Amino acid sequence: MKFTTLDYCQYLLSSQINYTVTNLADHLKRCSHDTINLFLKTEKITSRMLWKQVKLIIQTDEGGYLLFDDTVIDKRFATKIELTRRQYSGNEKLVIRGIGLVTCIYVNQKKGLFWIVDYRIYDPDGDGKTKLDHVEDMLKGIVYHKQLPFGSVLMDSWYATKDLMLLIDSLGKFYYCPLKKNRLVDDTGGVEKYKRIERLSWSNEENQSGKIVKVKGFPNLKKMKLFRVVASNGDTEYVATNDISQSSTDDVKDVCANRWKIEEFHRELKQLTGVSKCQCRKARIQRNHIGCAILVWLRLKDLANQMNLTIYQLKQGLLSDYLSRELQTPTLKMTLV
Repeated sequence: MKFTTLDYCQYLLSSQINYTVTNLADHLKRCSHDTINLFLKTEKITSRMLWKQVKLIIQTDEGGYLLFDDTVIDKRFATKIELTRRQYSGNEKLVIRGIGLVTCIYVNQKKGLFWIVDYRIYDPDGDGKTKLDHVEDMLKGIVYHKQLPFGSVLMDSWYATKDLMLLIDSLGKFYYCPLKKNRLVDDTGGVEKYKRIERLSWSNEENQSGKIVKVKGFPNLKKMKLFRVVASNGDTEYVATNDISQSSTDDVKDVCANRWKIEEFHRELKQLTGVSKCQCRKARIQRNHIGCAILVWLRLKDLANQMNLTIYQLKQGLLSDYLSRELQTPTLKMTLV
């Protein structure tokens, strides 16, 4: 019988620990290991399939947020797998071997919901594109092709480059992104030389409502609002936005809190879909496995939203149901002398 994308996604959704092709073939008697392997080598699952699914369930908002970030799918012990390369993992806080995944999340803050709407595999040797190139491609695709309504783009300091910030500005959207402390800015209107952000002086009023600055390298007329945001742990973050009308540091802090949603997505994807567990070496199989894992996350998240459960409760509930059945009618019965 024919093996399909639906079959593979169902396996990733149902399995709890083992996500290998061998394990699937052992439990799906109608298809052999070779049949499944051939499917994964010849099928082409891309982000277009993701969009076909998500556009049917997404709840948009004119003031919604787009979040961009990347994560590393850990393959540190698999040197033979294609697409892997040594790169910095923010989760591990060190350089590891893995597959880079650049993602875009759409957040409807009013509903308290979020969805993944696009992704790219980081493969500079294959396509010559940087992570910034992928973000730019996804951003343009969302504006011109997907035509999703949103108001602001949120990203971390690594993506806070001149070209990307100017692109967001040219699209008529706002950006909110932290700047590194060594970024050179001017808050004197050209009276003094540029200085590092961490050396700026802040009055009480500026701490509450931000200050207008010019970042070195930007066009002279492109000013932005800079806010000094102090986290509960005492860490200080300097957040820049092209929304000059923004006048509340507390509001900026609330906006930036939405960035955590993309970290939440990365954690759930890795813990519940087996995205990092595929052991096949070929790049096409890895791409298809990652694509299916993202589709599975989307399905789990949609069901969790409908049932008012967490995605963890939903997936782990499969084991709970199994244990309840086994306690009532054991497959292996315990005996005592």
